Amino acid sequence: MKRLFLLPILALAAGLLAACGTPVTRYYSLAEPLAAAPAPQAAPPVFIELAPLALPERLARPQMVVRSGADASAQVEVLEQHRWASSFESELRDALAAGVAARLGAVDVTKGGRANGAPAWRVAVQLRQFDAVEDSRVDAAMSWTIRRSDDTRSAACRWSASEPAGAGIDALAQSARRLVAGAAQAIAQHLRAMQAGTAADCAG
Repeated sequence: MKRLFLLPILALAAGLLAACGTPVTRYYSLAEPLAAAPAPQAAPPVFIELAPLALPERLARPQMVVRSGADASAQVEVLEQHRWASSFESELRDALAAGVAARLGAVDVTKGGRANGAPAWRVAVQLRQFDAVEDSRVDAAMSWTIRRSDDTRSAACRWSASEPAGAGIDALAQSARRLVAGAAQAIAQHLRAMQAGTAADCAG
């Protein structure tokens, strides 16, 4: 009887030991937290549409890609247990589209929803650099073009920035989110200038 009583306890202990040895996967998002007071929607409504992003092949994955040293030639690591909530391209595109729309009070029709015949501001972004350096910073550089769907004219811009990061992968993810928010702000400013008819190509 004693042996029969011990069997469930041993099985439970083995299960707990197995669970302790299983790596936990953490998921991160580039999206900004919802603002307490979103920008009022423009009237008539302004529609924005973000084209699929162009980005380096090494970033086309859900896993976080980091560098382990400040040297640009440092080894690149793909972190299996630290991932974006979706593919990096989708995370970045969604965060930029939502960020630009929120700042302009516009309607994001990136995934549909625009009325037939209604013009939209189309934004095409190319990510030229996105380096997350562990325990240090996140560097990013991108360029974009903006064109209204009923106009052949367009304007282009280049932007780059760096955001310091604290220790650990969580801090690195937070810095990446702040950096993307800065890019959304820059795109929104450029688009607002185009709406006013004062925009020109820019370099940052």
